[in-house]
Amino acid sequence: MKYIFVTGGVISSLGKGLTAASLGTLLEARGLRVVLQKFDPYLNVDPGTMNPFQHGEVYVLDDGAETDLDLGHYERFTNCVLTRHNNLTSGQVYESVILKERRGDYLGKTVQVIPHVTDVIKGRIREISDESKYDVVITEIGGTTGDIEGLPFLEAIRQFILEVGAQNVLNMHVTLVPYIKAAHELKTKPTQQSVAKLREIGLQPQVLICRTERMLDLDLRQKLSMFCSVAEKAVIEERDVAHTIYEVPLTLHAEGLDQLVCDLLGLKTQQPELAEWKNFVKRVISPAKRVTIAVIGKYFDVRDAYKSIYESLTHAAASEDCGIDLELIDAESMQDGVNGPLKDVSGILIPGGFGLRGVEGKIKAARFAREHKIPYLGLCLGMQVATIEFARNACGVKDANSTEFDKNAKEPVISLLEEQRGVKSMGASMRLGTWPTKIAKGTLAEKIYGSTEVMERHRHRYEFNMKYRDQMNEKGFVISGTSPDGTLAELIELRDHPYFVGCQYHPEFQSKPNKPHPLFKGFIQACLNYQSRATRAPSDRESPPRVPEQELVLQR
Repeated sequence: MKYIFVTGGVISSLGKGLTAASLGTLLEARGLRVVLQKFDPYLNVDPGTMNPFQHGEVYVLDDGAETDLDLGHYERFTNCVLTRHNNLTSGQVYESVILKERRGDYLGKTVQVIPHVTDVIKGRIREISDESKYDVVITEIGGTTGDIEGLPFLEAIRQFILEVGAQNVLNMHVTLVPYIKAAHELKTKPTQQSVAKLREIGLQPQVLICRTERMLDLDLRQKLSMFCSVAEKAVIEERDVAHTIYEVPLTLHAEGLDQLVCDLLGLKTQQPELAEWKNFVKRVISPAKRVTIAVIGKYFDVRDAYKSIYESLTHAAASEDCGIDLELIDAESMQDGVNGPLKDVSGILIPGGFGLRGVEGKIKAARFAREHKIPYLGLCLGMQVATIEFARNACGVKDANSTEFDKNAKEPVISLLEEQRGVKSMGASMRLGTWPTKIAKGTLAEKIYGSTEVMERHRHRYEFNMKYRDQMNEKGFVISGTSPDGTLAELIELRDHPYFVGCQYHPEFQSKPNKPHPLFKGFIQACLNYQSRATRAPSDRESPPRVPEQELVLQR
């Protein structure tokens, strides 16, 4: 078993998770079995209760664990199917230690960071590696070297290297090499200081991943090599990519990272098979056609709040050799009208979310999609607002609402899950993880999935109130997917609409670059069909010129 630890220095948001995931891609392409895990130094037990404006997206795993969005990168870039054992926070560590102390597991000893806290951290690494299903374990350490809360994790790594042998471990440090415009120079001092801080803790990186806007010349590589005690060939340039994050594995491969890692760890492998990945990237960068899709949300101030949704749209569009122009529209801005922002789009997507803010704007957008036959995809809350809209405006249930927004709603078409009644704790208390959905025969959903049962990941507290089912079905509202016992509505569609689909679950958590999720793929196909009909030029009008190639979605 070989171990790779990925640390970061100078500043946060350097892309350690993306770098780790890209290395996983390359090692898998060489035939190795790879697993990734993320250690987060913050004291929250998990990010489930964090504000999206602070933390971005919460990524949900098969077993219901609410985790950091980097685990989404891991699953999208590799074949890993991760569990709660692949994400560890300081909150989980200290909770575990304190519970053991209260039970008397330490037999009256003084409980300390060393060895008790570090033992829990090392135990999580061994828990993954002891499964013997993998050749390489890649562990990313969140935060920045020198952060006080991250010190126990770095100390645990130092101890772990002693226990398993330095020949089985590789330390990879991601750092910033900034360009100072006034001086017309790239500066190495931040990297030197970051590596010096790491060495104070007892860790020496063997590989430097240098995030930079400009090319690293030979002199600069030699300087970093000398001052950081890293081989010159192990100073790896990781420049900002021009189009899409899926270029990163290819740029790192061009720098020789995967071969270097295999050499340092003594891994004998084949050359990587990257043809399929290159073809995917080519379709993302230079699509044959483009389509405009509106995303109606309320967390746009944080770029990563809807990360998995943007990536899922990328995957689905690439499968159709299509690019996407995203219109990111704040739901609050639509409460007074939607005709202007939505008149030229070919698809409308409403993502999940919590709270009352912006809901009426989302309801208006769902109505616009329904009445104008524009393809619609509603995810979690997006399904719920579409349900409320249909009940109010198609079924005459004027007071239709969700008890999330009005606890005393007269017509609660969306209400609290029965299992949620009486729940007081906020953390990890929703309906979480993978659950089966039974697909109704003869529906659009069956055609999209090509199956009568699917497994999908959930994260919600509220559900469709089944007492309104028959009333709404008469008007064309079809529940096309339910829980196996038929008590919970999981998937809805409209009978007289080309593509109006809402799901209670989160399909964006199961999409991959060359395996797009069926709901997203069907949505993109419907958007293209709608655009084809809407833009079919009359005989006396010139067809519009092709839109120039541009970045598929806002990736960085």
